[in-house]
Formats: sequence, structure tokens, C-alpha cells
Amino acid sequence: MRHSLPMYTITGADGREYGPVTADQIRQWTIEGRANAQTKVRAEGSADWKSLTEFPEFAAQAAVPPATSLARAPFPIGPSSRTNSMATAGMVLGILSLTLACCCYGLPFNVAGIICSSIALSQIKKDPVNHQGRGMAIAGLVLSILSIVAAVLLLAFGAASNWSDIFRKIQRL
Repeated sequence: MRHSLPMYTITGADGREYGPVTADQIRQWTIEGRANAQTKVRAEGSADWKSLTEFPEFAAQAAVPPATSLARAPFPIGPSSRTNSMATAGMVLGILSLTLACCCYGLPFNVAGIICSSIALSQIKKDPVNHQGRGMAIAGLVLSILSIVAAVLLLAFGAASNWSDIFRKIQRL
């Protein structure tokens, strides 16, 4: 069934298409500040997207800014996600622990890096929309574990290099 009124599809600020809607609905969105002169519109049956002001039926209204001082987005946009601070801390601690593995076996940085990275991964898993930084948390976890492995190897090779001295001292007793 064809509509007797012309129908339109618009592209929202979020990049998604909305419609088909009537000209009255677009006028209402313009009044509300949800559509403006830069809003891309496509008439039903047309393949071309045009700005709202290119349509004669919307040109006069779209040229007038909305009554509010702050223009709203055409459609609600969710809160932006940010990098999880524990993921950042875990990665920094992992880098420190690996860097300091030769002098102090990476302690306490490797333990703190594992804890921070694990907490970050847990928080990101629970709320992936608001938390980012999974890669950073994994990097911190891997670096912290590597520093523990390096510390164990340094201790083992250090003790192994002194075994002959230890055996000699035992034989003298």
C-alpha cells in the first residue's frame, strides 16, 4: 500500500537511518532541535541523500536555529566509554616489573600488576559498554607474569651457579 503523503528517511547523528517518516515528523524534530540544516534526508523512492535545506518544504524551517541555546543530537547518544584506569595501572606496573626484574625480581610491581590487571579484566567483562582497555589489561597481566617467570629463572640460575661453592663449603664441615 502506497502512502499518500511523501515519506522521508533521515540519518541521525549516530549514523543510523530513521524512517520512513512524514514531513510533519521531520518538522517536529527540527523544532525540537533533533534535526537541523546539516541533517541528511532521502525522499522515499530516491537514492540521493540531501541536506534538509535542499528540500523546499523544510528549507525555511531548517534555516532557523532551534529555540534552545544548546542543540541536541538528532537522537539520544549513549555515554562514551573510557579506558579502565585499573587496566592502565596494570600495564604500567607490568612494564615496571619486567624492567626491574633483574635488580629486585620485579617485586612488588609484578604482584600489583597482576592484581590491577585482573580487577580491570573483571570490570571490563561486567560492563563492556562503559569500560575499555581489555588489551591493556591483558598486556599488564602478561608482562607481570613474565617478570615473575624471569625472577624465578634468575633465582634458579643464580643458585645453580653457586652450587659448586655451596658443595665445597658443605664438604669442609
